[in-house]
Amino acid sequence: MTASKPVALTPAHALIQAVRLAPEHRFADELVRLAAADTHARPPGWRLSPRAVRQFILGDAGLKVSQKFFGDDPLVDRAIVTLMGHQGLMLVGEPGTAKSLLSELLVAAISGDSGLTVQGTAGTTEDHIKYSWNYALLLAEGPSQRALIPSPVYRAMQAGQLVRFEEITRCPPEIQDVLISLMSDKQLIVPELARDEKDGARLFAQRGFNIIATANLRDRGVHEMSSALKRRFNFETVRPIRDHQFEVDLVLAQLQRELAGTEAPVQVPRDVVGLLVTIFQELRAGQTQEGTTLKGLDAVMSTAEAVNVAYAAALQARHFNGGELTPREIAGQLQGVVLKDSLEDAKRVRHYFDTVVRERGKRDALWKSFHDAARSLWQ
Repeated sequence: MTASKPVALTPAHALIQAVRLAPEHRFADELVRLAAADTHARPPGWRLSPRAVRQFILGDAGLKVSQKFFGDDPLVDRAIVTLMGHQGLMLVGEPGTAKSLLSELLVAAISGDSGLTVQGTAGTTEDHIKYSWNYALLLAEGPSQRALIPSPVYRAMQAGQLVRFEEITRCPPEIQDVLISLMSDKQLIVPELARDEKDGARLFAQRGFNIIATANLRDRGVHEMSSALKRRFNFETVRPIRDHQFEVDLVLAQLQRELAGTEAPVQVPRDVVGLLVTIFQELRAGQTQEGTTLKGLDAVMSTAEAVNVAYAAALQARHFNGGELTPREIAGQLQGVVLKDSLEDAKRVRHYFDTVVRERGKRDALWKSFHDAARSLWQ
C-alpha cells in the first residue's frame, strides 16, 4: 500500500481548516449585508458608516447580524467616535475582558483587515513599528522602496487603515515613544531614502489611519507609558461582567458555539454553568453573594477563562464520564486556572471550598456535589 500524498490547501480550504478565523472572514456574510444596507455617511477610508460598525459589533436582528461584544454598549459608541478623530484609542482592563476582541471587531468593520497588528513584547523593536530591510536587496541595490519591508504601522499609514498594537505596556518605554511623532505628525520619515542630507523620504498617513492599542491593568509597573504618549490616546476601560444571569447566558452561548464544532454531543445543564459563573464572580470580586469578604486571587478569573473551563469540562464529560456536564468536571478543570504559579491562590481557594462551598453544600445538592469533588481532587 502506498502512502497517501498530503493534500495541498488552497487559500479557501486553508480558511475552512483554520482553528480561528479573523473576524472579517468569520463574519464575512454579515459585513456584506451591512454594507449593502448602509446608507449613512462613511468617514474617509472607512468601509462602513459608524452606525453600521456599531451594528456589526452589537448586533442587528433585522439584518441577521449577531452580537459579538457584550457588557458596555456606550463604550462601543465612544470607541467608534474616538477612531473618527485625531487621537488613538487605548483599551485598558483586566485580562480576559475582551479588549483584543473589541479591537479586532472594530478594525474588521472599519478597515477590513484585522491582521495589521504589532504584538508588544520585551523584544519589540523600532523596526516592528516603522520598517526594516531586505538585506540581500539592500546590499545589491542600496536603499530603495523595493528593499524596504514595511511594518504593519507603515502599511496602515500607506493605505489609510487602522492598525492594532497589542499589550503596548510590555514594550520598553523607548519603543513605545516611537509612536509619539507618528501619531502627532501623521508621517513617517525614511532617512535612508533621502535624496540629500536635508531631505528624507516621507510617508504621509492617508485619511482613515489610526491606532487601537490595548494594555493590561495587571501589567502596571512593567513599562509605564510616558505622559506624552498617553496624551495621544483616549483611554477606555473594559470592565468584567457583573450581572450573574447575563454572564451565565454568555458562557452558555459561547460554550454551545465551541461544542458545535465537535462530533459528539454533550448535555450542559444550566445550573452547572451557573455554579461555575458564581465561583468565578466571587473569586474575581473578592466577595460572596451573601456579602462575605474573600481574598482576591492573582489568577485571571475572567469570562473568557470561565468559557475555557466549561469547554474543557464538557469534553471531559463527553469522553470519560458519560456525556453530561457535572460539578465534578468543573472542580477538576478549575485546577488548571487557579494552580498556576501562586501558592497563595491555592490556599485561598481551599479556604473558599472549606467555608463558602461547604456551607452551601449543606443546603444545596449541586454545591454538595461540587464540594465533595473539589475536596477529593484538591487535597
